[in-house]
Amino acid sequence: MYLPTVVALAVVATIGYMVGRRTTGNVEIHADRARRELKRAKAVASQLEEIAERIRRNLATHEPSIAKFKDRVSAISGKEQDAVWRDVFQEAENMLKPTLELAEQISHAYEELRQQTNHLLTFTETRTDPLTGVSNRKALDEMLEASFSLLARHAEPFALAIFDIDNFKKVNDDQGHLFGDSVLESVALLLDEHTRETDLVARYGGEEFVVVMPQSELEDASTFAEKIRLGTSQASVVTISGGVAAANTQDTAQSLLARADAALYAAKAAGRNRVFCNTGLSIEPWQPSAEETPCEIDAEPDAPVAIS
Repeated sequence: MYLPTVVALAVVATIGYMVGRRTTGNVEIHADRARRELKRAKAVASQLEEIAERIRRNLATHEPSIAKFKDRVSAISGKEQDAVWRDVFQEAENMLKPTLELAEQISHAYEELRQQTNHLLTFTETRTDPLTGVSNRKALDEMLEASFSLLARHAEPFALAIFDIDNFKKVNDDQGHLFGDSVLESVALLLDEHTRETDLVARYGGEEFVVVMPQSELEDASTFAEKIRLGTSQASVVTISGGVAAANTQDTAQSLLARADAALYAAKAAGRNRVFCNTGLSIEPWQPSAEETPCEIDAEPDAPVAIS
């Protein structure tokens, strides 16, 4: 298949784009983000190759049974024995199940390709927030559309979290908009550095960010949100509040965002610097299970620097 070659060219183009894009601004922040984006581009390429190989392997497995059936039909053409035709009908039924399974696998692969294509498109200016370098609303909308397709057709779960910087207006008023911009950049970088390559970080509004997490349940997403909340309070002069919700089959992109936003509003109303989750039945403060311990952001060499 030619897909791995196409993927390789896409990665080369992405690297070239990122190199040109990092020539201005804060060198340290852009260098960290470039390393993160390169890692994410490699992960997308790897997943695209994996999908292509899975399709190739499934087709190779199914092809012999189709060829055998074709030969069988050719051999009995013109014959009228009922027993022979009954055997052919049975063979057709035996082949139908794996054929339908293969069709389902290809449909699933298509949705995965669509999601990975959206990840690649986040490297373009039209899907990137110019200040923070994370994805914008357009990229978020496309990611949610692909995620809901996987949920509806293949029952693949996903969740999202909305984060809001506490008292951001006061930060702007007291410290100025340039300082406010640096706060936004630093929070965006912290989110981007501590999400998985398959996740999407998007700037949702002025000081709001959304993280979409494929293959995640409510508990996983809430644990992540709490980690980010703790990490922000440790690494910067600001705190953040978070609202988390997991998608269900009755949701739309608008209703899922609204449920997460309601949880965020509850976190703000409870005093800020908190994470609340919306279960679909109630909105509750996130409480780690007894065996969990609060996790901290690792102090790695390329971790976000503290806001000064």
